This record gives sequence, structure tokens and C-alpha cells, in this order.
Amino acid sequence: MKSLTKLLEIKNIETFYTLIYALRGVSLTVDEGTITAILGNNGAGKSTILKTVMGLIEDQPDKGTIEFIGKRIDRKDPEQIVRLGISYVPEGREVFDELTVRENLLMGAYIRHDRAGIKEDFKKIYNYFPVLVEREDQLAGTLSGGEQQMLAIGRALMNSPKLLFLDEPSLGLSPILVAQIFGIIKSINEEGVTMLLVEQNARMALKIAHIGLILENGRFVMKGKAQELMEDKDVQEFYMGVKAEESAKGYQRWKRKKRWR
Repeated sequence: MKSLTKLLEIKNIETFYTLIYALRGVSLTVDEGTITAILGNNGAGKSTILKTVMGLIEDQPDKGTIEFIGKRIDRKDPEQIVRLGISYVPEGREVFDELTVRENLLMGAYIRHDRAGIKEDFKKIYNYFPVLVEREDQLAGTLSGGEQQMLAIGRALMNSPKLLFLDEPSLGLSPILVAQIFGIIKSINEEGVTMLLVEQNARMALKIAHIGLILENGRFVMKGKAQELMEDKDVQEFYMGVKAEESAKGYQRWKRKKRWR
């Protein structure tokens, strides 16, 4: 069996926001070709992991190391990290409202000079998101939420990344659009793009992920294959809404389990 190549390796990082202890000894590995999903409730620290890796939190991580393809990248500038091959789709999309769809996509390719490759990537993105072809000359600020999410993913892909970060891609979208977006994310992964996905919608994330990790108060409390987490009764109860009426009793059982630490 062929061993997997580690693209990203995070070891025992700690991140602070002023006096807030946001991440507490977080470690994870993202293997090439996989989708790794980080799950957890709002405020658990999921987005902080992505922002720390991307260099978006000044002077952080406070402790620990981050390696991308064997090279230390902790505390590097965001532009350096993007140039190394990591793209980031932020929570809330953050498209350039006053630029057209095409101009937004070109912004994603600003570090590239291979015109033929950029042209091919335009075709790929329009194939993933046909609606963007129809909206090509439309200002991004006038798009629907779902269309903006498609544009944000497309813009990140224009960097031709080795690793793609997705921060809450389902946020604010209807169930139909969420299913559509996640189906496209899966297709993009199947064509070779490795992904680290942060998501509150555990059910959708675990359906497409290979590995799942659950974050609680800045610590990972559970890790495993996505299918195993999908079948875990505690995960079903606390992250998928199954048997919610028993949550108080079940939560105490959840915390007492030996695997939690």
C-alpha cells in the first residue's frame, strides 16, 4: 500500500488573541489528496487554526511548529504562504464587491505569470461553477450568497494551490445550495486538490471528508476516519442533532469517555 505524503503538519501550536487562549496544544496532519474536516461549535477555535497557519494573526502561534511540505512556515507572511501553494477561502466569502466576477478570479492568480495555465484554470472553474460564466461581467457585490461562495472558491483555485483551506463554506446558504457546494468541493478534491475544511455542518462535512477532527475549547477531543465519526452515537447526538432531547445526560457520558483528553 502506498504511503501518504504529508502536506501540512501542525505540532502542538498555541495561539492567543490578546488575553484569550484560543488554541491549546493543537496538532494535526493533512495528507496529500485527502479532505480533512475540523468540526466543532461556534467559538471552538476552528477558524483560528486556519488563520494561524495563514499568518493572519500577528506573532502567532505563540508555541509549536507548522510545516508545509517539510518546510517551517509558522509566522511567515500570508503572501509567502500563498506563494508556497496554500489558498484560503475565508468565512463570509470576502469577495471584492466592486470588481466583476472575472476580475475577482484574476485577483486569485495575481502571483502567476503562466498565461496558458491561467486560461486553462478559468475553464476549469467555469466548468465547476457554470453560473459564473453567466455572471462574468457582473459586479461580485450583486451576486447571491451562493454565487459569492462559488466565486470565493474559484478565486482560491486560481492560485493553483497544493492545499486549499475552506472556512465554513455552508455559512448562510440554503440546504439545496449547501448540497451543491459540497458536491463540487468533493469533485475538486477528486481531481487532485488537497483540502482542510472547517465546518459546523458536521453531517455534510463528514460525508465528503476522509478524516475528521472535533475541536472543543481550543483542543482536539476526537480524531478518526470520517465514516467512523459519522457512525459514532455521541457525534450524531451533539453535532448532527440526533436525540437532542437527551443532550444533558449524554454530554456527561461524552466527557467521561477515556478517549477524550
